[in-house]
Amino acid sequence: MGIRVAVAGASGYAGGELLRLIAGHPELDLVAATAHSQAGAPVAAVHPHLAGLDLVFVATDPADLAAADLVFLALPHGESAALAATLPADVKVVDLGADHRLADAAAWSRYYGGQHTGAWTYGLPELPGQRDRVAAADRVAATGCYAVAATLALAPLIAAGVVAPDDVVVVAASGTSGAGRSAKTHLLASEVMGSLSPYKVGAHQHVPEIKQATGATSLSFTPVLAPMPRGILATVTARPADTAADPAAAAREALTAAYADEPFVRLLPAGSWPATAATLGSNACHLQVTTDVDSGRVIVTSAIDNLGKGAAGQAVQCANLMLGLPETTGLTALGIAP
Repeated sequence: MGIRVAVAGASGYAGGELLRLIAGHPELDLVAATAHSQAGAPVAAVHPHLAGLDLVFVATDPADLAAADLVFLALPHGESAALAATLPADVKVVDLGADHRLADAAAWSRYYGGQHTGAWTYGLPELPGQRDRVAAADRVAATGCYAVAATLALAPLIAAGVVAPDDVVVVAASGTSGAGRSAKTHLLASEVMGSLSPYKVGAHQHVPEIKQATGATSLSFTPVLAPMPRGILATVTARPADTAADPAAAAREALTAAYADEPFVRLLPAGSWPATAATLGSNACHLQVTTDVDSGRVIVTSAIDNLGKGAAGQAVQCANLMLGLPETTGLTALGIAP
């Protein structure tokens, strides 16, 4: 018998990706997969790609979750905190929702509304010192998908003083799975295919998370819905710090130093640019950096799988650390193609 894990909210896209990763993980045993409207349905009826997983969704009962050593919460924003509060203190929890990401109650109120339920350890191991904090934690708040792509591109540059923290612009395109599995008119194939559309312009909820994780003090973020199932491509631009004589070289040096020993972050060779297709099915983040010949701004492009490094893969990476396992267990930095 391996380490017992459970997934609450397993019928959604992130929940399904968690089930897939757990099924291939050599140390984890799935003891419960809970759902709301899909309770009683076979997992394979909801997730056909998991046809070999002989399991039935059950209702989300804290008693079923409490039998696990670690619980993944893949619930809509605002639903994790109440459920987590019912779990025993000795059950480790990784929350894929936003409930415990933000330390600033005012930022929570501004972008999410409702009661702020407090911050947990932030689940991005690549940030300085964060790997040890995650490994020591019993409660971890996994990162938002856009936040992963933007933070990995930006945080080392601000920390190294290469770019100014008060003039950051992010434009990021995401696949439709990032919007969840609920039936919504604007996500119908006829509405999405052949079209790009911005949404939540000027007020996206990942803004305070990115600022908190990177040290940015002013951030303009425009998310774009792309006609693809999964993947995020983020373009991050920032004004060079006055001390940066060669901003492109300084930025590349900072990213190289930050990620030289990281198993999942790849700074691509000069001239090679990230593409979402190259990261699909993986826990990888691909980066490239340059400067704009006209404005002189530093540009970093970042690609991830929003259900991998942006959700389920990141959660499993954190769980491995919390359980004392090698961080890469059950995960890959290699994508699938074509």
